Amino acid sequence: MSNSARLAARDSVALMAGYHSPQLDVAVRLNTNESPTPPPEGWADEVRAALADIDWHRYPDRGAHELRAALARHERVAPEQVFAANGSNEVLQCLLLAFGGPGRKALAFEPTYALHSHIAGLTATEMVSGERNGDFTLDADQAIAMVGRHRPAVTFLCSPNNPTGMVEPPDLAMRLLEHVSALPGILLVDEAYGQFNPHSAVGEVDESRPLAVSRTYSKTWSMAAARLGYLVAPTWVVAELDKVALPYHLDAFKQVAGRLALAYEDDMKARVAELVAERERLAAGLDSLPVRQWPSGANFILFRPDSGDGDGVWQRLVDRSVLVRNCSSWPRLAGCLRVTVGTPAENDAFLAALREVL
Repeated sequence: MSNSARLAARDSVALMAGYHSPQLDVAVRLNTNESPTPPPEGWADEVRAALADIDWHRYPDRGAHELRAALARHERVAPEQVFAANGSNEVLQCLLLAFGGPGRKALAFEPTYALHSHIAGLTATEMVSGERNGDFTLDADQAIAMVGRHRPAVTFLCSPNNPTGMVEPPDLAMRLLEHVSALPGILLVDEAYGQFNPHSAVGEVDESRPLAVSRTYSKTWSMAAARLGYLVAPTWVVAELDKVALPYHLDAFKQVAGRLALAYEDDMKARVAELVAERERLAAGLDSLPVRQWPSGANFILFRPDSGDGDGVWQRLVDRSVLVRNCSSWPRLAGCLRVTVGTPAENDAFLAALREVL
């Protein structure tokens, strides 16, 4: 080809930075909020056995009916109220493909999960950012005022919130939902870390309410490699998401693995209890260091070195083969770092390295 012009991506994509987490070769990796322990061996054995029954030359069940039925039993809802996808990020993408897009807005309250605004940009949905208080709590009256002023098609509420770890009061979601309903709009409660919180909005899902709740297998089910997430919502929401999902988007292996995992709920709850105990031990260790930390209801802790040099502290931890998430460039998080709760040995290594760095 000679001197031919290249087609540029549309403006909203060409100016966009991709969403990436550093994947470095380190001894202690605590930057992506994964489970530090693998799934139960019994589950792995069942998955290996189930592989023999997969017809690899055939497309998978397009509707993922068995998986969705199992998730419905797990969440105590109807199968028609469940949508499954390749991680909760694809759930969010399908939600905005169906209900966002050109001429429509989405609302989120910063700082919060970066993929909310990122996916809004990918789907040509105008993103409106609301502000949290200085301590990262959310003022309900201000949030409601933002809903009334901007009339978003989709309002995001992340609880426990990523990256702050803050848990929203249950009544806040219900107050927001009342005003979102009047627009009309949809309230998406992002519960990627929901199992760490004793209260879930799933119990509030009803056919008469525009409430959707997203969850993932990546954290408490120890299945980040499977990339599996799901949404619980009224049937009319799920029906629209089914329209925009690509055909056969959930492969047969993923459907089997996700369905079999649900039989190991007791193991999942035990892992959650262990991680919560380790989170509190990690928080106690941070209390003895010159950092500020925020209370977390998830499997990570957000903290800021008193020096304010988040970039420098992050690099010096990497130099000691410890990787945490550098949030310094994120909205409202100058100097902040986020550490995932790991195994006891990993948490000890992190605290020792941080103590040396500081």
